[in-house]
Amino acid sequence: MDTEISASRLEEARQEFARHGVSIRQWAHIHGFPAQLVYQVLAGRKRCLRGKSHAIAVRLGLKPGVIGSVADIDAVNRQASQRIETAEDAMR
Repeated sequence: MDTEISASRLEEARQEFARHGVSIRQWAHIHGFPAQLVYQVLAGRKRCLRGKSHAIAVRLGLKPGVIGSVADIDAVNRQASQRIETAEDAMR
């Protein structure tokens, strides 16, 4: 998976703020992110692989992805394990 966000996509995102008349700081505050981190993401200084920078990039539409937690991943793994056990029981 390509983790690089293109400079043109970052510029488009910055232009969307201007088009909507919303400051980056205001958007960050509304969504509960540190404004400085949002500025760093939009400047291309963060790789946005995990944590808040990942969530910012996904929320801004800069990259595909899911915003979740480790608990969400654990729940998916538990469900998959249960499905496997059920299938194995049915085969016996």
